[in-house]
Amino acid sequence: MRARLLPTALILTLCTAPALADAPLFLLDQTRLPFDLGPGAPQNSPAKTANSPNAAANSTASPANRASAYANSPRNPANEKRVIFTADGAVVGYYAPNGSGTLNLFDVTGKRIVYRPKGSKSLFSSEGRWCGTVADASGGGFAFGLTRDCARLFQ
Repeated sequence: MRARLLPTALILTLCTAPALADAPLFLLDQTRLPFDLGPGAPQNSPAKTANSPNAAANSTASPANRASAYANSPRNPANEKRVIFTADGAVVGYYAPNGSGTLNLFDVTGKRIVYRPKGSKSLFSSEGRWCGTVADASGGGFAFGLTRDCARLFQ
């Protein structure tokens, strides 16, 4: 029982950190997540069609998900207010919504690393691998919990 409460407490702690819409990135242990935040929940399953990287709203082929789109570009001033940072304060990227409900996470160079499909609490790699979860932060913004393998993609 206690192992299930630990990740939730960690997420809530991170969400209360002062932020202007910047988002902390933290490592998570998938085995310790509550069911509704992990890939076993139907809405978060990599097998769900709406979560697929081939779904139109999630596809790298969609102009709305490319860094070449100004809305997703590291040169877009709006993305300076959506910075993703680590516990030691290092900026590793930024996030941008695509207008279809997908939330894209990019590294500092503008490469899309992971996405959160509309209606899911989970993050997926461009190949469709489950990578982590998203928590809404109090006061706006997000906190991103990623597996170690997926967090390394930001380097």
